[in-house]
Amino acid sequence: MPNGVITMTPSTSQKMNSNYITSLEELNELYGESPEGAIKKEIGYISDQYKKFIESSPFVIIATSGSGGLDCSPRGDPPGFVKVVNKKTLLIPDRRGNNRVDSLSNIIEDPRISLLFLIPGIGETIRINGSAKICVDPDLCNTFSMNGKNPKSIIEVVVGTIYYQCPKALVRSKLWDADSQIERKKLPTTGSILEAITEGKIDGNEYDKAYPNRLKETIY
Repeated sequence: MPNGVITMTPSTSQKMNSNYITSLEELNELYGESPEGAIKKEIGYISDQYKKFIESSPFVIIATSGSGGLDCSPRGDPPGFVKVVNKKTLLIPDRRGNNRVDSLSNIIEDPRISLLFLIPGIGETIRINGSAKICVDPDLCNTFSMNGKNPKSIIEVVVGTIYYQCPKALVRSKLWDADSQIERKKLPTTGSILEAITEGKIDGNEYDKAYPNRLKETIY
């Protein structure tokens, strides 16, 4: 057998395939039925209780899909930055970021969107699946002004389904536990990452040194 080449007999291949779930029937057999509460918590509108969670969240993760692939992007601002217009609609300001506009590009191609809201110290998260449009109405953008600067656009989301996610994942990860926090210096800096990726074309030390001031100037 040549070095680095793995040959599989029919019995080996069959054994490997048995380790993967490839059908809904197999999946249902493995996990069984969902508990009643997991089904009933999903509704097609923003209830008053869900509205309180959304308006208390300073952070939401946006998932989109387009011809370029999938994208998952964070959005954050003071609590209440996502505005609930009515029981089916909410608005998210698109603040300054890295200007890749991956999420917005995807929304133009495919309006489907998923949101995950987190609240510091709270175990439950709020999940929304729906459709999105990009609005640039000047008057609307002005209502989201921060530090005298308006967002360039607003992501308008129409809710398809909304439900809360139980706190198990956050409890297991101890996400909000102060003792779980990691010192930033224990991980690579963004400058060192860019320097390695660009093989030295970007000076990591200079990038890191300039970033605090750049952040202050471009936060809004």
